[in-house]
Amino acid sequence: MVTHSFYESDNRVIRYAEALAQRGDSVEVFALRRNPEVPREEIISGVRVFRIQDRFGKGQKSRSSFLLPVLRFLIKSSWWVMRRHRAQSFDLVHAHNIPDFLVFAAWYPKLFGAKVILDIHDIVPEFFASKFGSSQASNLVRGLRLAEKISAGFADHVIISNHLWLDKYISRSARREKCSVFINHVDSRVFRPRSRTNDTGNPIVLFPGGLEWHQGLDIAIRALQKLRCRIPNVEFHIYGDGIMKPELEQLVKDLGLERSVQFFSPLRLHEIADVMARADLGVVPKRANSFGDEAYSTKIMEFMSVGVPTVVSSTKIDRYYFDDSVVRFFESGNVDALAEAMYEILKNPQIRCDMVARALKYASLNSWENRRSDYLRLVDSLCARK
Repeated sequence: MVTHSFYESDNRVIRYAEALAQRGDSVEVFALRRNPEVPREEIISGVRVFRIQDRFGKGQKSRSSFLLPVLRFLIKSSWWVMRRHRAQSFDLVHAHNIPDFLVFAAWYPKLFGAKVILDIHDIVPEFFASKFGSSQASNLVRGLRLAEKISAGFADHVIISNHLWLDKYISRSARREKCSVFINHVDSRVFRPRSRTNDTGNPIVLFPGGLEWHQGLDIAIRALQKLRCRIPNVEFHIYGDGIMKPELEQLVKDLGLERSVQFFSPLRLHEIADVMARADLGVVPKRANSFGDEAYSTKIMEFMSVGVPTVVSSTKIDRYYFDDSVVRFFESGNVDALAEAMYEILKNPQIRCDMVARALKYASLNSWENRRSDYLRLVDSLCARK
């Protein structure tokens, strides 16, 4: 597996890798290193992880500052995949975007018959248009669509992370029979209900994830200021990193919320699951007028699985998969509506209890355990063709 991400906190990559390792397959992952304390090579739950490039922070604000490290990672991962293939030939290379062209790190094994999966975590043209404020008709977006189509053509199979993107993807880049949908299913062995411990006694609202504009964290911070008027001791804990972090920290200072809003570094998957289980409320405040409108949020199912009620922005993708019985929706971008939704859940035990019970049932029916065998069958069918 090749991923321009931190393996230890990437739920989507971990669940594939561990599913294969658990049945006895030999699995190697080429990924990023978050900080100097993390080892270059490590075996995690039977998966050998090679951290082949450092990324100590996520501060890329220009196209070139984002593109150059990605190109360097493509070159490094190509060399590593070729080197490891010579030592023990791969039957399959599973490449995870972003970017799509990372799939070409598998060029050497593919020459010798290895099959290649391209996994679309995020649909790239729309992601970059939102990230850098480009129009859909810009040269950047047209170039990314061409790269998407060429990358899909190189892969033997394409996995896409939600059904809305499937329709868009097959309309411009790949045949329907070449594609499968695997949403960000949650591993219930990691994300499960725990006994709740809150040392402060204050209600804790939690957001774990990337600090990007489309995530709408500024909306949540402004809503918390209003919520404090009704629940003075409420706290908002934010776990993650991203280009918006300095602006969000400044917003907290401008609003005088330093005692209520706390920022924490990203954690490993098992660690963040423990943190989420201790929260009183999860919040997913994505902007509907951005990339977030069709980007499936793993955080919702993770909160459901640990038994924490969730307030969710009313986006196209989240309305597709969820309803008002399992999450509390609010109008996207509406600060007052978000503050009211958080207050309603925090102060009404019966609503909380009923929502948690229904959400736990939903999460159980849609867990990774119920899709693992489909992924393994896909891998076996591709390798059988080899």
